[in-house]
Amino acid sequence: MNPVMNQGRVTRRGFLGLAGVAALSACNVSGNSGASKAGDASGELKFWDMPWGAPTYNTLGKQLVSGYAPAQGFGKASYQIIQWNGFYQTFSSAIASKTGPAVSSGAGFQAFQFAEQGAIAYADNFVEAMKKDGMYDDFLPGVLDTMKTDKGYVAVPWQTDVRPLWYNKALLDQAGTKIPTTWDELLTAGQALKKIGVSGFATGSGADNNLGAHTMVAMMVNNGGGLFDPDGKPDCVTDANIEAMTFVQQLAGEGIIDKGAVSYTIENLRTQWDSGKAGLGIHSPGLAAQAPKTGKNLFVASPLKSPSGTIAGLYFVNNLMMYTNTPSQEASEAFLTYYFGQIHKYWESPVGVAVPVLKSIASADYYTKDPNQVAIVEKWIPVCKTYAAKKTASFAALAAVDGGQALAKFAQTMLQGQTDPKTALTTLQRGLEGVVKR
Repeated sequence: MNPVMNQGRVTRRGFLGLAGVAALSACNVSGNSGASKAGDASGELKFWDMPWGAPTYNTLGKQLVSGYAPAQGFGKASYQIIQWNGFYQTFSSAIASKTGPAVSSGAGFQAFQFAEQGAIAYADNFVEAMKKDGMYDDFLPGVLDTMKTDKGYVAVPWQTDVRPLWYNKALLDQAGTKIPTTWDELLTAGQALKKIGVSGFATGSGADNNLGAHTMVAMMVNNGGGLFDPDGKPDCVTDANIEAMTFVQQLAGEGIIDKGAVSYTIENLRTQWDSGKAGLGIHSPGLAAQAPKTGKNLFVASPLKSPSGTIAGLYFVNNLMMYTNTPSQEASEAFLTYYFGQIHKYWESPVGVAVPVLKSIASADYYTKDPNQVAIVEKWIPVCKTYAAKKTASFAALAAVDGGQALAKFAQTMLQGQTDPKTALTTLQRGLEGVVKR
């Protein structure tokens, strides 16, 4: 599993499909591992959580869960950490043996896949309750819609992992160029940065680096394209995608993208930004924190206007999900209501989680002190789409798309620049069709 380093921590949005997962060692866990009896509302409610930040994140998480005082008739909640390494087997085995959680965080597409197996309790009642108590209106635009399927809401968002465009202001000034607002201006800025020996579109698709794949999809989405049609069928070979990838190949061909980007690891890319060798590029929300030497010069740009006239970006929506194996659905919803009332403490502390989904957190003083995070919330989230684009909601097959080889190989092909975009997109289309049919 290849996570993206974000704000000095490891995050993960998707997980490998069944065919792509090898048998891994058991996860390190903490907390109560006993099973709760489904249907008994007074039974212990198990909450499983992932390491979303430094160890202080899970320490705070355990405190929040321990502080849950259930209403009469409902049981208390226990907290268990599930490590990313081997987590899919941990969840799937527990679900099969009915010893899994009642509520959990997890990979971005996890709820969609387990919903197909009948293990997810849809959150429609919870969403309706949020409409009545006002919390529904506290969500940032569009994020709840990403969870809605034709059968209902599979989960409830709690944080987002955005892929904004970053720039190094000092390097742009040195190159005598301006912050780009369009693709043409990005090309001009990239050419100017190249002249001073700096990458004008930093990316990478090495063994542990999925930012190259994210960048390719982000450029497609920015131009009004994407990997899928509105019905969720693979739809890669479109005029919008061909135009986007032709532009990427131009950046690579002119040396604006480094020749070595095809093999750059996450650490290689971080070093580029931290050493002042990257002037522009698509990266994670916490880039400035990852580059202590140059972080003061790194800023989030506005989404670019594409040749098609569209303005859009890519993000991943992490969520909290409920399961059918629970003391009771009412108990799960009561706990989730409490938990959502506490999640602001993760950012207030802070413990290194990603971009919040609630306006009340995004507008709080403890969050708005970072202008880059404000820019992501205000400029990017309203126009962002997921891997599902042009479909609104995500779906189960995206787990295998995100963790599979088709997209990674496509990114490498684009950076190598030896295959025309239409041919490469056709190969990607076949790869995705195989995954979606699986």
